[in-house]
Amino acid sequence: MRLHRNLCFTVIDSLGFIFNDGEYADKVVARALKKDKRWGSADRKFVAETIYEIVRWKRLYSEIAEVKEPYDRDNLWRIFAVWAVLRGITLPDWKYFEETPLRRIKGRYDELSKIRKYRESIPDWMDELGVKELGEKQWEKELSAQNEQAKVILRVNTLKTTREKLRALLMDLNIDTEIYKDYPDALVLKERSNVFLTDAFKEGMFEVQDASSQLVARFLEVEPGMRVVDTCAGAGGKTLHMASLMENKGQLIAMDLYESKLKQLKIRAKRDGAFNIEYRIIDSTKVIKKLHEKADRVLIDAPCSGLGVLKRNPDSKWKLQPEFIDNIRKVQAEVLESYSKIVKPGGKLVYATCSVLPSENQEQVKKFLATEIGKAFTFVKDNKVLASDSGFDGFYMALMERKNK
Repeated sequence: MRLHRNLCFTVIDSLGFIFNDGEYADKVVARALKKDKRWGSADRKFVAETIYEIVRWKRLYSEIAEVKEPYDRDNLWRIFAVWAVLRGITLPDWKYFEETPLRRIKGRYDELSKIRKYRESIPDWMDELGVKELGEKQWEKELSAQNEQAKVILRVNTLKTTREKLRALLMDLNIDTEIYKDYPDALVLKERSNVFLTDAFKEGMFEVQDASSQLVARFLEVEPGMRVVDTCAGAGGKTLHMASLMENKGQLIAMDLYESKLKQLKIRAKRDGAFNIEYRIIDSTKVIKKLHEKADRVLIDAPCSGLGVLKRNPDSKWKLQPEFIDNIRKVQAEVLESYSKIVKPGGKLVYATCSVLPSENQEQVKKFLATEIGKAFTFVKDNKVLASDSGFDGFYMALMERKNK
């Protein structure tokens, strides 16, 4: 591979925004890809994948390069050089690479790869937490899986098409997909492709949504004609999935604290042809109280650490702090206790997170069932999805049923 100066400069600039300015990698990458209209798909692929790769392996590469934060521009070039050397890329005759110690880089890599926190490139506290919660062996497997590149997975919008029709349509565009039998609405891309440029996407035939995330709406057992509430809807990936499973029949209430997220959901819903959705901003406790004991189904897709989706959001390894996890556990307990009151007698509730930590998952459910409101519920089943087992994101979901009075 030959390195091109303008592409490398874009990568270096982007790493500065992510590492030094605290910007989110997905936003930085999206901005970087618009920098030069002359770039072809291979150029954009290099920029996006290189940024994500270096973000993912930040601790390992920094240690090999012997640089510390905050990174000046020379330090970022040193980290970039480590990435290139370890991939067998010949460094061009540029001033940034003049003193690159090729043999030392390979030697340091061999040495540091024997230590898990460097080999898997993870903060000390996160490594200790993972071992404590999952055990050494399971955590090691999970970390390794979380450091693989995430697959691009589509969720077929059955309001507009079928999986077979969409697959054939994409094949005509030279976009090959695979089917997995345990994921009835999913198409997994064999090779990465910018599916957002296709007419099929613009016409709302699919959404991009990880296969594990696609399990949640079906786990809630929603049916056409029901009243369903998505209490933490966000931009609405699971809301839209529920709308398609409900065949646009019944009432689907999408709630969130942030109006901006619900605005994004409205745009997506219009494109998808999902018109049984109502939007409510949680701006006071009254919004929740009005719905007490009114819903057949309630989804609590709770805020969490995101430690099941590191392959998709590698920069969160460096943004997360131990105190955030302590705080988020309190929030999870609060929303579970508050939003569960929306379920009517005989109705069902799913509590879900994109974390693999038992303290955010089954332990939260156990604590909830011991509370006053929790005693009104029966635990039905749960699903603990690990990236190391599924090949997709790590997720958790628990189904509970409210007892009849």
